[in-house]
Amino acid sequence: MNEAMYHPGLEGIIAGETAISTVDGGLRYRGYAIEELAKQASFEETAYLIWHGELPNATQLGGLKQRMAEARVPQDVMHFLAVMPRNSNSMDVLRTGISALAHWDTETEDNQPEANLRKSERLLAQCAVLVAAWYRLRQEKLPLGPSPQRSLAGNLLYMLTGQEPTPRMVKAMDVSLILYAEHEFNASTFTARVVCSTLSDLHSGVTAAIGALKGPLHGGANEKVMEVLGDVGTPELAEAWVREALARKVRIMGFGHRVYKTGDPRAAYLKSLCAELAAETGHEDMEQMADIIETIVTREKQLPPNLDWPSARLYYYLGLPVEVYTPLFVASRIVGWTAHIMEQLANNRL
Repeated sequence: MNEAMYHPGLEGIIAGETAISTVDGGLRYRGYAIEELAKQASFEETAYLIWHGELPNATQLGGLKQRMAEARVPQDVMHFLAVMPRNSNSMDVLRTGISALAHWDTETEDNQPEANLRKSERLLAQCAVLVAAWYRLRQEKLPLGPSPQRSLAGNLLYMLTGQEPTPRMVKAMDVSLILYAEHEFNASTFTARVVCSTLSDLHSGVTAAIGALKGPLHGGANEKVMEVLGDVGTPELAEAWVREALARKVRIMGFGHRVYKTGDPRAAYLKSLCAELAAETGHEDMEQMADIIETIVTREKQLPPNLDWPSARLYYYLGLPVEVYTPLFVASRIVGWTAHIMEQLANNRL
């Protein structure tokens, strides 16, 4: 084999083109910097932007919210979740649930752009319900339904915890969904595009993408971040712990990124929200501990944090269990996956 033609991980290979997002010079969705969207747009507005290429006006946004409110999960699918073994992996259940939804969607086999857009809207709403329902079922609690009066972020928090979240909590969840919604040709997105390049259906592409995201090298990193913070324990122990870990060349999850060599802009933005939420929920100690670790790793290893470092803490401050962290990634990234599927099919090549 000619070694010059072998590129492990396809690094350096241009596999396709996309107008959905760019990472050069900072992450942008359809030309909008993610910092701008996180400050001024909602997750629903961001989803519309990613799908359509432009931000919605009030009528368009209202229409999207109405259609999402009408996108219920069939009772048969909910019954199916109820009989799943309680020790099942949450990502496996979500993958199976999304696949099952295809059997009740009358447009599953229709790959026309309009049909795929309608399916994308439905799946966004349905995915949030599946994530929360499975967590509740594992706790031997009844699943809770969404309300059209809440945003998707607000519904997620309510359906998971059974409590009305504060405005700051809703804003924090909304921003995290925006930041996770899309990231160019990552492993799961590439998987979705490959599957649908065969002219398979949108549900199949999303199901395959969830399988790719399940792996700890892609979607499970923020779960590992909580293991790190749990091992450290307190701010007083943080410096000694991190220096010992670096001396032993232990990989500390949540740092470094294949694309963002000088820092992940999503992590930088989310850090300020983490500090605000830590103060509201009484977790200043963890925030201080994380800041000590971040400072040392960034300074001594030139590895700034990626999005998983602050997002793990953010979800913890929101009172969410580690087992839902990666499913929440799906609840957001399903927007990017479906946009890429539609883009692939618009100019397809196997």
